[in-house]
Amino acid sequence: MKNKVVLITGATSGIGRACAYKFASEGADIILNGRKEELMEEIKNELTAMGVDVLLLPFDVRDREAMRSSVESLEGKWKNIDILINNAGLVFGVDKEFEGDLDEWDIMIDTNIRALLSMTRMVVPGMVSRGKGHIINIGSIAGDAAYPGGSVYCATKAAVKALSDGLRIDLVDTPLRVTNIKPGMVETNFSVTRYRGDKEKADAFYKGIQPLCGEDIAEVAYYAAAAPTHVQIAEVLVMPTNQATGTISYRKQ
Repeated sequence: MKNKVVLITGATSGIGRACAYKFASEGADIILNGRKEELMEEIKNELTAMGVDVLLLPFDVRDREAMRSSVESLEGKWKNIDILINNAGLVFGVDKEFEGDLDEWDIMIDTNIRALLSMTRMVVPGMVSRGKGHIINIGSIAGDAAYPGGSVYCATKAAVKALSDGLRIDLVDTPLRVTNIKPGMVETNFSVTRYRGDKEKADAFYKGIQPLCGEDIAEVAYYAAAAPTHVQIAEVLVMPTNQATGTISYRKQ
């Protein structure tokens, strides 16, 4: 992985941040995308101390023109992205579909689907022309089946699965690989956002079960990326041991 260039969206927290540290620990140079510039600078300093090069691309993935100008501004080795990790994603609320907030739905759809599509469209042509590359999309167990209070989020992650599968088909005559990682329960700031900032509710969601953490998913992403070039880890469903599906889990009392 040494000297490979890895672009990670939503890299300031949770799974994205963990991926940045994991790939940097293996010698990869990192392009960090996120909205919080001060936090990105802190992460950059820590990763640079690990002996790798780091470039910051501070923009909201929903802003297509900011994304376009940032990607087009890449120079030198940074233009040659080896691995794209489409990680940016979020969920708001546990509302029923007929009671949800339309504006929140727009944010979820724009972040989870449109931004992933835009980044893929802007980065993958360069991979095709160079004859190498790997796209890792962070999906969700939610994309396999809808659950109460999550229909729109589940729909966005079902879209991530379909887009991953479709891209893999479109790239079948190339050396490029496409991986869709579908986590179950992962304890990150993601759940705080789901409960609109109510950390007590977010913590209660994990009560009685040991959830995954961002580092667990980063290990899976690295495993897929580090596999021999003739091996394509197409899809990975990863859950805590006491979780069976998106709606069935065992919680100790």
